[in-house]
Amino acid sequence: MRACVARKGLAGATFDQVAREAGVSRGLLHYYFGTKEHLLVEAVRRDSELRLQDLEARLEPAKTGDDFMTAMAQKMQENLSEDPEFTTLIFELFTLARRNDEVAAEFAALLRSTRDTVTAMLIAAEQRGALKLAAPADCVVDVLFSLADGFALRMLGDTERDFSQSIAAAVGVVRPLLGES
Repeated sequence: MRACVARKGLAGATFDQVAREAGVSRGLLHYYFGTKEHLLVEAVRRDSELRLQDLEARLEPAKTGDDFMTAMAQKMQENLSEDPEFTTLIFELFTLARRNDEVAAEFAALLRSTRDTVTAMLIAAEQRGALKLAAPADCVVDVLFSLADGFALRMLGDTERDFSQSIAAAVGVVRPLLGES
């Protein structure tokens, strides 16, 4: 599903194509997922879970807000350079959610779950003395994700540009939220 949607968009991806690429029957996909929209939601949900586990492992050793921001920025850049299809799936899911109430509810739940998980990571980092948050943890996460989403859109749209200085500037802007100056 990831590969088909990344290449053709959700409208162009069919169960037949997904089944062929996955080496399974079309009927099996219908049985387990019902619609390609539901399959997309489940693909993004599973991928998000794996990415959050990796992010948590990277953030656990962070001793300062700078360590935290460096790990998050590196993870974002790796996601975009090594697996831009995932970000494309997120944007496809967002677009679909604007027109489909069931998908909108699933997408909102996925966003909340992701925010809650990273919020818990920030709170744990603050409790162990690595951070001193200047705003509620969930608000800091909203700022971090908003920056990452904006960068993702720009980086996927302008692959010739080097965004490293822009990302460094964003890290500098966010540092005070994490208790760094």
